[in-house]
Amino acid sequence: MRASLYNPRPEETNLSDFKFFKHLTDAEIGKLNYDKTCQIYKKGSIVYREGSRLTGFYCVTRGILKIYKTGIDGKEQIIRFVKKGDIIAFRSLLSQELACTTAKVIDDAVLCQIPYPTLLFLLQNNWKFSHWMIQILCRELREANDYITDIAQKSVRERLAEVLILLRDNFDVDENDTLQISLTREELANMVGTATESVIRLLSEFKQDGLIDLKGRRITFIDEASIRKIANV
Repeated sequence: MRASLYNPRPEETNLSDFKFFKHLTDAEIGKLNYDKTCQIYKKGSIVYREGSRLTGFYCVTRGILKIYKTGIDGKEQIIRFVKKGDIIAFRSLLSQELACTTAKVIDDAVLCQIPYPTLLFLLQNNWKFSHWMIQILCRELREANDYITDIAQKSVRERLAEVLILLRDNFDVDENDTLQISLTREELANMVGTATESVIRLLSEFKQDGLIDLKGRRITFIDEASIRKIANV
């Protein structure tokens, strides 16, 4: 691996366990490890901005990031959160377009960047990897279509319930069923696609109805089944 600006721990630069690379040969993994550049990003750091030219895609080996678009009024629309094991920025890279989103660190992270030429080499020389990438792209397109449908057809209450379920399914909960990802009310609102005040009011209603408990930013699930029923998922 080439020298990086910071020095993540060796286990934080290991990409062999990434599901994304499961179809690569040992030699291809070796090339990946040689070409990658790994760096520590502190909370609040911007990895790349909407409209920037990307030179590679990123593998998240530690931490949490939010991926968002910025509206005309400057308001964020959070597309998703990513964590260890996820990859980001590969769609704009493949299409050779400017980045269509911004990636911001919300929990200290380690990211390994894979250069564009390396990605092209893998796609051209390993058809299983190419097919796997097509499957990932199709899945993300389906998720985007589902999101558009939700925005058009679900109420804000239903969308908030769905966001809570998505966060629960994608991030750890502790022994008390408390979400381990800590988000501001504004970030939740930006995921749901509504005003912060609406999220604050609905979370209070969920608490009064005995569905969740709230302690600052921490959200604890009390009646997951009912939340899933509200979310219609």
